Amino acid sequence: MNTKQKRRLAFAAALVVAGAGAAWLVVGALKDNVLYFRSPTDVASRTVGDGIAFRLGGLVEQGSVKRGPGALVRFQVTDKKSSVPVSFNGVLPALFREGQGVVALGAVEGGTFQATEVLAKHDEKYMPPEVVESLKRSGRWKEGS
Repeated sequence: MNTKQKRRLAFAAALVVAGAGAAWLVVGALKDNVLYFRSPTDVASRTVGDGIAFRLGGLVEQGSVKRGPGALVRFQVTDKKSSVPVSFNGVLPALFREGQGVVALGAVEGGTFQATEVLAKHDEKYMPPEVVESLKRSGRWKEGS
């Protein structure tokens, strides 16, 4: 092997090492920012340990919303198989209501999901009130749409 080939080999090896190092740094940085999505059945079967942050998704169970002192709200999230009690201290989104889809971010502590953020989901039929009013004014609104 001549000098030119040795330099090329050393350069290629340096590129591989640098690429592996960069990939390791990216994966390490993403690991701290990834929040996994879990269903109430996953949580009820204890596949998620206490204190581990994740997203809980499902429906707000009918008759489960209880308001406490201040901004404290307790409710159950269900996937029709299992239910998980959720505690949230804060302002709920305008679309939040019983029977509606919800995604909560937080962790399980002592058997209750302590939510730090609650996001309400709407179905595919949802239309913002401003759009409904605009359609009514233009005469294109069909009742029941």
